[in-house]
Amino acid sequence: MATYFVTDELIEEAQRSTGLERFDSQSFREGLDVIVQDVNQGEERPPQLLGRLRYGLVKALSDRLKVTAALEARPELLTKPITRPVFVFGVPRTGTTLLNNLLAADPNRRSPLKWELDDPVPPPIADELYTGPRALAALEMDRKIQEMAPDAGKYYRGSAIYPHECVWILAHDFRTLMWESAGKLPLYREWYFSADATPAYEYHKKFLQLHQAEAPGIWNLKMPSHILNIETLLKVYPDAKLVWTHRDPYAATGSLCSLIKLGHMAYMGKVDYEWLGEDYPWQAAEHANRGMASRDNIGEDRIIDVHYADMMRDPIGTARKLYAALGDEFTPEAQAGIQVWVDDNPQDKFGRHEYKLAQFGLTKEKLEPMFAEYLRRYPIEMEG
Repeated sequence: MATYFVTDELIEEAQRSTGLERFDSQSFREGLDVIVQDVNQGEERPPQLLGRLRYGLVKALSDRLKVTAALEARPELLTKPITRPVFVFGVPRTGTTLLNNLLAADPNRRSPLKWELDDPVPPPIADELYTGPRALAALEMDRKIQEMAPDAGKYYRGSAIYPHECVWILAHDFRTLMWESAGKLPLYREWYFSADATPAYEYHKKFLQLHQAEAPGIWNLKMPSHILNIETLLKVYPDAKLVWTHRDPYAATGSLCSLIKLGHMAYMGKVDYEWLGEDYPWQAAEHANRGMASRDNIGEDRIIDVHYADMMRDPIGTARKLYAALGDEFTPEAQAGIQVWVDDNPQDKFGRHEYKLAQFGLTKEKLEPMFAEYLRRYPIEMEG
């Protein structure tokens, strides 16, 4: 077995680069150890791509060190509640990003923005969330990346000042499928789907407590895989509002495989189509099945359903209905903000994301048994 990474060396590198020594917890080591083992015993990767993965691992450790130091300097922040946060989740590629962007367009909501997740310390102040020096520098970097990779927007609608996924917070605890997408990592997949997510959500709360210090608001949060750990999430956030997005699971699965293909190229330099066709349909079905099981346990009405087809046809009307279900006022400011976002982000703005199940050795018939219960239970509008 090769030795590309050593856990202690990664930790020491993060400590040297930040000048910080203390972590709030050692819970991150469990997942990091699995990633290191999986990479070391896996297929050979080009050195520059191993360097890219190493950079990501060290950055996650460095960011956790910085968050820990910032909270040690202001321990009173850990007594501040996170009140009625909204969590958006679902099978991956079912419109969670779209819905997250619609909610974030309401000026009365607070979303973790991409730039602040990339550069989390010091936490932002409210007046600089969208127009501060760090936000503007990140937007300029976005512009340069868009010039180099104009097709990237087909796969994921993002911006430095758009809300971003909780994967970038949970990455600091190494309990997120973001790491699993960096090539073929079967050990990490097996570990992640059986691991206790409690430490990750406890850290997630600390992160939000730091980031609401000077930029408060009702948190609007998104990650498809929150659906895998709903009951754990509710232990940490008992008054959370839960929103499940639904879409044709065959279309969603094809889109997911196509998206993860980019991760394979970025971190392995090649695409393992057989692994994509085996792993990601199972993951998509697991999201649906665990979501239904949790719903049975916590009560049908505890989760609000939003359908991708409705968002595409009538985003404003869908948002209005969601606000009513959340028990929130759909203010003129919210409607205006959402309308501006919709007008600025038409479908296929960056080109059409095209994908076919056959690319990954899949057919609708092969997937039908995996999603039979999900389609029986929810009135999903099929796309083809």
